[in-house]
Amino acid sequence: MIQELKIKNYLSFKDEVVFSFEATKDTTFEDYQVVEVAKNVRLLRFALVYGANASGKSNLLETFDYLISFIFTQPKDMNQSTGVIPFYLDKATPNEPSVFELKFYVNDVKYWYILELNDQSVLLEKMYYYTSIQPTMLFERRMEKNVSVIDYNPSVIKINNVSKDEIAVKCLPNMSFFAARDQVNVALPEIDVAKNWLRSNMMPVVLPDTKLFPYAEHYIKENPKIKKYLLDFLKKADFNITGIESKEKVQPLSDDFIKFLLSDPYVSKEEKDRLRKEKNFPSIKTDFKHSVLSNGHIQEYWLPQKQQSKGTQRVFGLETVIYEVLNKQGFLAVDEIEKSLHPEIVEFILQRFLSEKDNRSQLLITTHYDPLLNLTNDLFRKDSVWFTEKNETGTTDLFSLVDFKGLNRISSLQKAYRSGKFGALPNVKN
Repeated sequence: MIQELKIKNYLSFKDEVVFSFEATKDTTFEDYQVVEVAKNVRLLRFALVYGANASGKSNLLETFDYLISFIFTQPKDMNQSTGVIPFYLDKATPNEPSVFELKFYVNDVKYWYILELNDQSVLLEKMYYYTSIQPTMLFERRMEKNVSVIDYNPSVIKINNVSKDEIAVKCLPNMSFFAARDQVNVALPEIDVAKNWLRSNMMPVVLPDTKLFPYAEHYIKENPKIKKYLLDFLKKADFNITGIESKEKVQPLSDDFIKFLLSDPYVSKEEKDRLRKEKNFPSIKTDFKHSVLSNGHIQEYWLPQKQQSKGTQRVFGLETVIYEVLNKQGFLAVDEIEKSLHPEIVEFILQRFLSEKDNRSQLLITTHYDPLLNLTNDLFRKDSVWFTEKNETGTTDLFSLVDFKGLNRISSLQKAYRSGKFGALPNVKN
């Protein structure tokens, strides 16, 4: 589970900001929304972020995506950019490093990952874990004359000199330690536990325009158990859908199109070998059974994807990724969760996620749907609510609802938000 993320000099975050899943002492929904991962460490399963357009909400989610992408990407060569984007609305910051710190728990063990880098190279990379109150270093990587120097804690990490040298050689200036470590056949169990959790449990951010339907189709094909989960959701959400049928469809390809695909550098070698042999393109076709009342009798009709509403398609994909994160007990971020969805469907999605007991999955969303604020203490906790606000310098400030005093005396948090009590509103001028 994620405990906190610190960001400095990345996108609109010029100054250091801290996003945290740590719970307050409030006991609301304690059994479902709070997980005690260690003594006196209680983490939330859910958080949502409000803010005006261009205030930095999406940038917060993008930071999680960038970190995981950078950690596991192997660049083509040492001249490739790291992809980091510093704060540009300042003369100094484009020449300063971007800094990230991620604290997370794998089972009951806490890890602390630190990364400092610029567009061309990693300047510093560290990882600690906690076996007591004080952190224990696992490795530290720094640059000396544009060469990676990696130190390991000899009391924890057992690694021979040959493997040390091999990892260091493969660790190009513009890549992470983990991407280099992946290329060397050596056992580093204390490090790999954290690496494997980050790779498997941190899911890609779902953006408003993310095409989730094809993903859901393939997931159903590989995991039939999800069909029951989705049908149960769709029935309760009153979509009149009582059946889902996904079938693989093979489409023959012309010789000219196959030749075009074989010349595409982005098509994998395995797929090219398959194309040469089979000369077709496998796809999945999904139909939905609608049960409706007609002349006093229930009639059933099978309709294809293209005849489903955008909301139905969105729910189909979104609930699939939520199902996956629940099963992985991982982390998922969704930007503008209300996209193409009725507010009550949004509330139902959140209710279903939050009703899962004894689960360490975490969901972080951004939204403009402020009536959710009136559901604190009815659906989720006050310490789940965060705000982003862009100040006059173009910098994003990030702060929590519980930073404000007197919340219990406010009858409507939605009205208080709209009146400007918490900031994070568009500055619309007549």
